[in-house]
Amino acid sequence: MKANNSLSPEELSSKLGKLFEEELKDIYWAEKALTSALPKMISKATSAELVQALEDHLAETEEQISRVEQVFQLLGKDPSAKKCEAMAGLIKEAEELMEESDEGVMRDAAIISAAQKVEHYEIASYGTLRSFAQTLGLEEAVSILDLTLEEEKNADLTLTEVAVTAVNLEAAGENEE
Repeated sequence: MKANNSLSPEELSSKLGKLFEEELKDIYWAEKALTSALPKMISKATSAELVQALEDHLAETEEQISRVEQVFQLLGKDPSAKKCEAMAGLIKEAEELMEESDEGVMRDAAIISAAQKVEHYEIASYGTLRSFAQTLGLEEAVSILDLTLEEEKNADLTLTEVAVTAVNLEAAGENEE
């Protein structure tokens, strides 16, 4: 374990160190994009539980952006973003689902579907970043990334709970017209 929790110049220039930095730029862009996408989902949701879950996650997302900035600082780098094509695609899909779904419970089900895809992407990203940080000996970054990873898992569980206890049941009762 490193005393100062930062990468040596040799480690930073290693292929894994560079990949870690690139993936960090990717998730930084993704989180920033979510701060614009989540309010749109919130405004179109009708379930009080779903609105609350999305509002809570928006607040967490803003904290997560600060944490990613902390990890950049540990690397001795200024935070910078690189467009995350995966997140851009997930957000576009969410927008299309919301447009194509009838207002109300069907749209809520679509929002949950889209939001869970986003959560699963974030879980994969933060899990990978955490593993890279661990391999690189960045124990402070591991702790920071682990906290965010747990928040993403909890957000996914909350969305599942909202879906199975209310929204999906109501949506299943609606008939095609």
